[in-house]
Order: sequence, then C-alpha cells, then structure tokens
Amino acid sequence: MATEGLKRKLTAILSADVEGYSRLMGDDEEATIRTLTAYRSEMSTLIQQYRGRVVDATGDNLLAEFISAVDAVNCAVEIQRELAERNAELSYDRRMEFRIGVNVGDVVEEEDRIYGDGVNIAARVEGLAEAGCICISGRVYDHVDNKLDLEFEYLGEKKVKNIAKPVRVYRVLSFPGAAAHRVIKARRAVGKTWRNIVLATVAVLVLGTAAVAVWYFAFRSFTPPLEPASVDKMAFPLPDKPSIAVLPFANVGSDPEQEYFSDGMTDDLITDLSKVSGLFVIARNSVFTYKGKPVKVQQVAEELGVRYVLEGSVRRAGEKLRVNAQLIDATTGHHLWAERYDGNIGDVFALQDKITQKIVAALAVKLTVGEQENVERKHTDNIAAYDAFLQGRAHYVRRTPDDFAEAVRYFEKAIELDPNYGRAYAALALTYWESHYNFWNQSLGVTWYRARIRAETYLKIAMKNPTALVCQVESRILIGKHEHEEAIDKAERAITLDPNDANSFLYMAYALIHAGRSGEAFDFVKTAMRIDPNYPAYYLYVLGLAHFNIEQFEEAANSFERALKRNPINYRPLIYLAAAYAHMGRKQEAAAAIQKLNETLPFVSVDFESHPVMSGRYKRSVDKDRLLDGLRKAGLPETPYDILHKLGEK
Repeated sequence: MATEGLKRKLTAILSADVEGYSRLMGDDEEATIRTLTAYRSEMSTLIQQYRGRVVDATGDNLLAEFISAVDAVNCAVEIQRELAERNAELSYDRRMEFRIGVNVGDVVEEEDRIYGDGVNIAARVEGLAEAGCICISGRVYDHVDNKLDLEFEYLGEKKVKNIAKPVRVYRVLSFPGAAAHRVIKARRAVGKTWRNIVLATVAVLVLGTAAVAVWYFAFRSFTPPLEPASVDKMAFPLPDKPSIAVLPFANVGSDPEQEYFSDGMTDDLITDLSKVSGLFVIARNSVFTYKGKPVKVQQVAEELGVRYVLEGSVRRAGEKLRVNAQLIDATTGHHLWAERYDGNIGDVFALQDKITQKIVAALAVKLTVGEQENVERKHTDNIAAYDAFLQGRAHYVRRTPDDFAEAVRYFEKAIELDPNYGRAYAALALTYWESHYNFWNQSLGVTWYRARIRAETYLKIAMKNPTALVCQVESRILIGKHEHEEAIDKAERAITLDPNDANSFLYMAYALIHAGRSGEAFDFVKTAMRIDPNYPAYYLYVLGLAHFNIEQFEEAANSFERALKRNPINYRPLIYLAAAYAHMGRKQEAAAAIQKLNETLPFVSVDFESHPVMSGRYKRSVDKDRLLDGLRKAGLPETPYDILHKLGEK
C-alpha cells in the first residue's frame, strides 16, 4: 500500500560524470566551469536529438532518460565521439572526459525527477566505465542486440553497491578488434532520429502563437527543465511583444584568439533580430556583461526583463565551423528548440540566417517585406573581409585610444579585401568621429580636425548602402554642422531601420536636445535605457543634458555624477556638472569640478567651450549661454583660445 499513489514506468537511463573533476577544479576552476558548461550544452543538444530529456545536472553529473535503449546508446556513443573531438583540441591536462553508464529499468517519476533501482544501476554501471568510455547493463544489451552496428565487450556479472543481484555489464567498443569477448553486431540504426524533431519543430512553429503553446507541451518532456524566471521579480515589466536576450556565444575551440569570432556571431544575431519591429531585443552592451560568467537563464531574464533567452557556442577549427544554439522560454524553464549547425567558414552567413529565421518562426513574429530584405541583406561575400571586420569591432568595443587605432587597422584591411564593404566604411567613419570627439586623434596618427574630415569622407562612401549605423553617424556629424532638423531626420531613419538599436534612440534624443527640444528627448532616452539596461555612461550624460537644458539642475547634476562614476575619464559630463553646481549655488563643488577638469584637459576655457564644434553646436543661443554662464560662475577662465592652432590644425 505504500506505493499506491506513485507513478512508475519503464525507461532507458543514461548516467554520466566527469573523471578527475576535483583535479580539474583544483587546477583551474574558471576554465573547468567554462568547459563543463560548453560540454553540457553539447550533451543536452544531442540528448534532445535522440528523443531524450535531461532529468538532472548537478555538479559534474548528468542524468537523462530516453524512450528506447537504442536511442540512449546511440546518444551515448555520439556524446563520446563529440567530446573526444573537442578534447583533442585541448592540452592533455585540461581534457574533460566523461564516464557513461546506460540501463533499462523500472523507475518512479515525481515532478520531472526519476528514482529507483533503474537509476541506481545506471549510476553503478557508469562507475565501471573508464574515462571517455561507455558501459551498459545486460538489460540494455538485450534491447540493442542486432539493432546497432557496434561492438561490445562482455565484462561479466558485477556485484554493485545496494543492488541485490549481480548485474551483467558490457563495454561499448567504437571500433572492431579492440578486446576479447566481443559480441559483433551487424546493423546500423536506420536514419537519424533528430530529423523527426527538426521537421516537427518547423511544421509546428509556422502555425503561430497557438501552435507554439502546443509545441511547448509536446516538447517539454524531451528537454531539460530549468528553474523558471519569476515575472514578479523582473527588474522591468515584460514588453508587450516577444522579448529576447542573446547571450554571448561561447568560444569552445582550442584557440582563444578566436574569441572575436564567437563575439561577432553574437553581435550579428543581435543586429539581425533587432531589425524586426515585432521583437524586443536587448542590446549587445547589456548581454555582454554576462560573458564568461556561469549565469542562469533565470537570472538573465529577471535582470533584463525578457521572456526568451538564446544561448549557444561556436567552434571554429580552420575552415570548419560548428554552431550550437538553443532558445529557452525563461518563464517556464523549457526549451523551444535546440539545434547544431555544421558547415564551413564560408557558410557563416547562411548559419546566421537559419538561426534568425528559427527564432522569428518560434516566436510567431511576422516580418514585413522591408524587414525580410533588411534581415537577409549581407554586407559582403568576402569571408576574409568579414573576419577582419570582426577583429576590428572586437577592438572598437573596448573603447580605448589604442584599441581605436587597432580597430582602424582592421577596418581598413576589410575594405582592402572588399572595396564595396559599406559596413566597414561606416565603422571607420564612427571610429574617426569618436576619436575627434574624445580627442583621441593622436592614437590614430592624425590631427584633431583631420579625424573629423576622415569621418565625413568614409561616411559619404558608407551612405551608398544606408544602415542604422550610417544614419547614426550622419546625425551626429549634421549636428556639428548646425543642420539640426536634418540630424533629427537621420536619427528617425536609424530607428526605422533598426527599431531595437538603443543608440538610434539615444542619438534621436541628442539631436532633439541640440535643436532646442529637450522636453521631447526624455522618452527616447528612456527607451534606449530599457533596450540596454546596463547602459554605458554616455546615456546618463545625454539624460543630464536634457535636464540641464530645461533648467532642472539638480536632476542634471545627479545624472552627470552617475555618468562620471561609470566613466571617470569622460570630460563632457564634468563640464556640465561644474555648470550645474554653479547654477545651484554649490560653489565649492563647482570649483572642485573645474579643478578636476583642468587636470584632465588644461586647455579648456569658456572661449574654448563656445567654439562652434563644442557647445556652439546648439541651435538656440540660450542653450549655449546657459552652459557658458554656469562655467563662468564655476570659475572657468575666459582665456581666448585658438582651438585649431592648439590642436595642430594651423
């Protein structure tokens, strides 16, 4: 009577753990966690392809169940083959080898967990396997006999802990002639079972939102359950459309120098998804704060306020490329799909398209004709040029003068390889413009004014194929030319081209502020901050400008202070902070800000700041005068300043 309410079933159980896990953790904990995470992701994908589900994965252990013993053994063999291939790329002392045991037995199922002798025997059989090998019980052998083209070595009957009767045990051999007592089997399982999963996925997803719900309940029994995110604990309300965060794809190859490539894949997926107006996509800056960290999908969803999370890995070995990707509904903890894509490096754009299309279909989002063309548009067919561009972008996002110089070198290499590569021209325009704006021109080997000229030259070429990035840069340059309405138009065009690009909204706010329409800027800044919750200091600077120009000096000072905490070397918030303090009568704090400003940029004066390329960019003189009056009150000297002479232009 004690077992009366229990749910029992017969199932195939796979148990796996890492040989020498404690040693690996002791030698290098961070690298071990990174490898284990990548290997588990690969194992989970294979388990799903063979119609199984991960029941539990704690520490270095993994427990899975399958509908059939054939699927379980096929999956175990594929796991060991795949992990052996990956381990071959690692140094001997960093290789992570799993032992696998498979059993068929009666189990008790309770809340997605399984218990009983069937599970215990699988674990004991696993303990008899050597590192990188598979052992199966006699019951499994009886099921797969004459069904698999594999060889088995009979190890005899083994007495195992807590099991009353001895267990027949066989070792799976992946090649003939390996040991005595073999039992040779003659037939390979027909077909690849994962194709059924893929076809079912495609067929269901195209039916729309209702079909996604059907797929969820059908698929959940084959996928590893994760701890669901709590909507109540989310830092932001969920958007009124499907929301997604694309986590940085892990570089699981043997070459750490390929990190830029996996980052580039992530960037491009974010960029492609961002072009879809029916999606809400978290910005690169925010998702990359999780790079290299063992974070849970639940945590990501709650911190960023999204329902869906995409994660994956990239392995590049010479010309070969493998991409694993899985889309998770964080609010339920279940996968919508998980797939592996294999190809050559020349297939990288096609692989990106496949993943993007799968996400759009899975979330039942309809693309407009323009969006379809925009997503499918590729900027170059030259893989070497694309590779150079990715290396340049990896340097650009580090945002230091030296990295900007390296970025320029790679972007220039990209256009040498493909003279029509509009994206590389846009990146050069942006890098030169920001070097001009931040006075980093010397690192690029050009004068301050020449950096601006080069930005405009490259932008003119990039405008032949306008993108959101091109429109953003053009908007910034137009402000400097006092063409304020045109700058607003370009920022608006950037938003249309990429409705999830936080920078487009921020540049719109920036253009409105300089056009004397600061009150309209707040909603755009707010939208940018929602898309990029871990926003950089510059967002706070623009928010401060909006407050400053409607004379909300206390709110402005607060924003500038926060901006400087995030980026202490950015001088622009410091200038406005000094003026805001002065307008509020906080003389000591204003004087301290001026002193710090003089230490950072000793040539700054009221005359310098009034120059047309500085605060002179405002359309209304009242906005420029508000800043200059505040700086005078703060104690900044007038000092006539020939800006072109001082910056080496004369």
